[in-house]
Amino acid sequence: MDYKKAGVDIEAGYKSVELMKEHVKKTMRPEVLGGIGGFSGAFSLEKIKGMEEPILLSGTDGCGTKVKLAFVMDKHDTIGIDAVAMCVNDVVCAGGEPLFFLDYIACGKNEPEKIATIVKGVAEGCIQSGAALVGGETAEHPGLMEEDEYDLAGFAVGVVDKKDLITGADIKPGDTLIGIASSGVHSNGFSLVRKVFEITKESLETYYEELGTTLGEALLAPTRIYVKALKSVKDNGVKIKGCSHITGGGFYENIPRMLPDGVRAVTKKDSYEVPAIFKMLQKTGDITDEMMYNTFNMGVGMVLAIDPKDEAATLEALKAAGEKAFVLGEVVAGEKGVDVE
Repeated sequence: MDYKKAGVDIEAGYKSVELMKEHVKKTMRPEVLGGIGGFSGAFSLEKIKGMEEPILLSGTDGCGTKVKLAFVMDKHDTIGIDAVAMCVNDVVCAGGEPLFFLDYIACGKNEPEKIATIVKGVAEGCIQSGAALVGGETAEHPGLMEEDEYDLAGFAVGVVDKKDLITGADIKPGDTLIGIASSGVHSNGFSLVRKVFEITKESLETYYEELGTTLGEALLAPTRIYVKALKSVKDNGVKIKGCSHITGGGFYENIPRMLPDGVRAVTKKDSYEVPAIFKMLQKTGDITDEMMYNTFNMGVGMVLAIDPKDEAATLEALKAAGEKAFVLGEVVAGEKGVDVE
């Protein structure tokens, strides 16, 4: 008896590392010390010495059951972007710059080419966010997971000068809420998605005119990364008072997270066009409006609270960064929470 007969192929692990190296190298920043393959990732903090009071930020998350669609479609090159996005978008909500990222892949069987493809997506997410991929782990779990299954998670570390920290403390009645468009369902609500739609290869490969693509491509569209968008707003001289990443829990859970006591967010459904995938989900699943806005991002990936005088400058900066943005609503006096009207 040996480890390979027990279900763990050490040689496959070595091959995975070799195949992923070319992707990892593309994410390197000058602060990264050492090469790939060490026991820990080393990252110099020399550059943050110029900050008055540097604060480290961190975020961790996974892709949830969205990975099930990747299994069925046998498409694994974008799911890594989702893992990075879910973490770095939380870091930038506090005004931070993502510095580095580490991933964790658990699989039933290590197929080096598949693992390398997943990591290629992770690397792409890191490139989009400016974070270095400084390490990770691939764990083979025979008997615990099916051979063709895997789970993907990770965490990001970022930094912000305390004076630039976004806390929401200064949000007041009359402030404007800016919505930044999502790229689709992102990485939340897929347990409900999988109950609404038949998750088979045939179903996911069906083309829909209203989507302009297949159902599978629409659902698997990678989560949008907003690092450069928020940097563009800051560079345009705008102070972001509050920021909400619209993830699990939709509008109802996430928007209030940036609000101080005594103020309430009022969002307008008709302030933007809800993407077709959400309309299809709601109609097919016979889902109420309240449940849709309590589960999905509904086409809004990030919400910013700003002073009304900064509205034009914010929209201009977001457009310059390649984002679709709009005035989503306003802040009013009242009990902390959100109204979706």
